[in-house]
Amino acid sequence: MADKQVNGVLSLIGTGTVVEGKIVTDGSVRIDGRLIGDITSKANVTVGSTGSVEGTIHGANISLAGKVKGTVAASEKLVLEAKSQMRGDVRAQRLVVDEGATFDGNCAMSGSPERQGPKPQ
Repeated sequence: MADKQVNGVLSLIGTGTVVEGKIVTDGSVRIDGRLIGDITSKANVTVGSTGSVEGTIHGANISLAGKVKGTVAASEKLVLEAKSQMRGDVRAQRLVVDEGATFDGNCAMSGSPERQGPKPQ
């Protein structure tokens, strides 16, 4: 998934960089290094093939190519790319799992009431 930017803002944690803490942004975030902590973005979050996150990720569209241990919540779409490793729970309206991705956890799909169908009586 391409990194779409809000107002031209892209925060990058590069290869070889380790960050401990919490990231909160209105723009997009790309992790190619290591993050121990949480990310909250109103835009897109990408964990590159060399990236790893131990914590919680919240974003609109989230693309994982590296390693994540924790919880991921995408308000729109979550993509687990071919060599990604996801250990933990995910919530997304749309989920794409490429062949070769590893996912060990629980998944919840949420959407509008029309998409969920009628409630049992």
